[in-house]
Amino acid sequence: MSAVILESVLTCPHCGHTQKEAMPTDACQFYYECLACHTLLRPKPGDCCVFCSFGSVPCPPIQQECICRTNSATDSGSNSPLKSATPPVGR
Repeated sequence: MSAVILESVLTCPHCGHTQKEAMPTDACQFYYECLACHTLLRPKPGDCCVFCSFGSVPCPPIQQECICRTNSATDSGSNSPLKSATPPVGR
């Protein structure tokens, strides 16, 4: 299993300023103020936080989700909650 990366370089889409920041491990950061131009960054639609939208590395919760998906893909799937042992009942 890969280690979760806890730092990401945020790049401001307005001025191009880059800043290395520590990411929270237990939540997603929704706002970030650029230190150069003071623009308030918000996640792009579909992203959970500013690190997923503007960072060099996605946030730890998303990294962990990807790790889980990768590990699940290698399983046989016999215990997968998405697979049904019996076919669905017709209407």
